[in-house]
Parts: sequence; structure tokens; C-alpha cells
Amino acid sequence: MKIENIIFDFGGVLVDWNPRYMYKDHFASEEEMEYFLHNICTDEWNIEQDRGRTLAEGTRILQEKYPEHHDLIQLYYDGWETMLKSDIPDTVAILNKLKEKYNLYGLTNWSAETFPIAYERYSFFKEFKGIVVSGTEKIIKPDKRIFHVLFDRYQINPELSVFIDDNVNNIKAANEIGLNVIHFQSPGQLAKELEYIKVL
Repeated sequence: MKIENIIFDFGGVLVDWNPRYMYKDHFASEEEMEYFLHNICTDEWNIEQDRGRTLAEGTRILQEKYPEHHDLIQLYYDGWETMLKSDIPDTVAILNKLKEKYNLYGLTNWSAETFPIAYERYSFFKEFKGIVVSGTEKIIKPDKRIFHVLFDRYQINPELSVFIDDNVNNIKAANEIGLNVIHFQSPGQLAKELEYIKVL
């Protein structure tokens, strides 16, 4: 297999982000926190900010719907940096090996307002030749249009590329448009799959 490009998703692959890292200090019990994250500040709500809605608008909508949770909702983005625990060192180590032979690109579902915080915090982001952020494009994976934004902007041939993501729906979409794909589950599994296709 001839490969020229490696395309990484970020959250859950290279960056350990989870709202629980911040909210665990603001609830009396884990059960209360889980109820809040499954019913109030949900993944479905957060992804609308990844799709391009402003943090202020997303916060306002939820505060109007759940006024009794006003302060906890406000905390979601006010305390967002605390949700960004760390990079995932073993995946970063793989990235540092790959950069010696391949062009690295990023394709991430991430708010345009919060991504710059992560970009400045972790030096490995500087290794990417190009990054497409959903919040900037106002399109989110698995919408195939965002993959074509990446291909067109950086003249990428999908057949010469490997796409790595922890979301199976994104993997399915990528595979359907001709990318070679790896469904990320752990750094060890990723290394084995890259070795199997003779990329690592």
C-alpha cells in the first residue's frame, strides 16, 4: 500500500478531553453529574458548537431552557480548559514517528472558539501541514463535505491517505469516500494496525 498522508482526528485520539474532569468538583455525587451531562449539557448540545454555533449562543439557549441550572451551564465553557486534561502520550509518540515519512493532517469536530486553546497548549499540533476544524467550516463529521474541504484545500488524494478516528460513524463515512481507515481504540491497537499495513 502506497501511503503519503496520515489524517488524524484529535479528541480521544491525541487529546484527552472530558467534561467530567471539570464537573467532578461541582456535584455532590457522580450520579448527579452523569444526569446533568446526559440530560442538560449533552454531547448533542455541545456538537452544535462544534458545528459553528457560538459558545455564547449555545450557553444562552440552554440557560433559557433550564434556568435552574444557569450557573452549572455557564461553567461548561467558562471552565472548559479544565476539561482538557492532557495529550495522549503514546499516540503522540506514534505521530512523532509518522512525521518522518508522511504528511500529517488534522480533521476535527471542535469549536472554532476553543480549538485555539488546545493548539497553543500542545506542541505536537505544529507538526501538521494542515488542519480543518468543523467549527470554522460549519460542517461536522461524518458529513462527507468536510472531508472534501480537507482534500481540496491541501490537494490530498484519499487513496494515498490513512484516516484515524475514534468515532465509528466518521470511519464509515471516510471509508465510503475512498480513505484507508483505522478505527482508533487505543495507542497500542493503532500501532499494530499501522504496522500491519506497513505504515509504521
